[in-house]
Amino acid sequence: MFVIIKRKLFLGIAAVVVLVSLMVVGVFGLNFGIDFTGGSLTEVSYSTAPDKSAVEAVLAAQGLETASVRLSLDEADRDAYIIRTRDLTEPERVALSAAVVELGEGGEISRFTSIGPVIGQELRDKAVWALGMVMGIIVLYVAYAFAGIGTPVRSWTYGFVTILVLMHDVLIPTAVMSLLGLWMGAEVDVLFVMALLAVLGYSVNDTIVIFDRVRENLVQNRTEHKRMVQEVGELEREEITYTLTRPYAELVGEAVEQTLARSINTSITTTVALVALFILGGAVTQTFALILLAGVIAGTYSSICIASPLVVAYAKWRGVAVDHFDSTNEAK
Repeated sequence: MFVIIKRKLFLGIAAVVVLVSLMVVGVFGLNFGIDFTGGSLTEVSYSTAPDKSAVEAVLAAQGLETASVRLSLDEADRDAYIIRTRDLTEPERVALSAAVVELGEGGEISRFTSIGPVIGQELRDKAVWALGMVMGIIVLYVAYAFAGIGTPVRSWTYGFVTILVLMHDVLIPTAVMSLLGLWMGAEVDVLFVMALLAVLGYSVNDTIVIFDRVRENLVQNRTEHKRMVQEVGELEREEITYTLTRPYAELVGEAVEQTLARSINTSITTTVALVALFILGGAVTQTFALILLAGVIAGTYSSICIASPLVVAYAKWRGVAVDHFDSTNEAK
């Protein structure tokens, strides 16, 4: 119930976090990888790595001045450089590989990937469609699941609140990825999109569990009223309205309390697994685990401290007496 009583505080915190995240993404942007931009990515590993300036000098000598070079670790935890260039022809690839391998002791090409610009644009479009379709399906599902619950807000409200919460949950990992790209050169790739989709699934599951308990509480604490109505030129029909026997805010707060232990325990177990993946996993999965970790934390906060308070705030905005019993507390 504390979350509902202090809803202005929790919603204010969420608003600040969203604004900061928007500023981070807007100012620093995202460092898109070749999955979306097209080009070639070469990872060269060494037993004893040369200076970064030596690698950049080789690239300049081959006419690849615009290429980016980032220090990394390969799957065997050896020093490596990740070189991102425009799409290379086969002779250019062979020449570049031979030149960078000779720069350090034990040099070898551990990874090479090439994606054309058309495929990169197609992947970007499909990623946007995937995220959009997931959100749309969620609205339809929640609206269907809550059909018939019209006191004091309609079923569609729960679906749109869920989408607002999901936008919060996606924006925070995106801001984290923006900072990782700025500080560590992390690139947005297909794996990042997979992480966002996983965050969406995790967060919506947590939110729907709470909303479903809200639905149960509403059904158990309402009085049904039936009456026959007839519009001009139409047949007589039965109209059903409901009156809550307890304040709406109290029922929502009770639902949060009833599911609080489940939400926290699920988040803790998921966090432990992600921390283990981040510490013990390879360089590729570390960024994936970090993005998921940020999404899980954001999703846990939003499910408990944003979704339910937002529904109550919306009901109050519609003029419903949510905090104290009102015999006229019916669907509008």
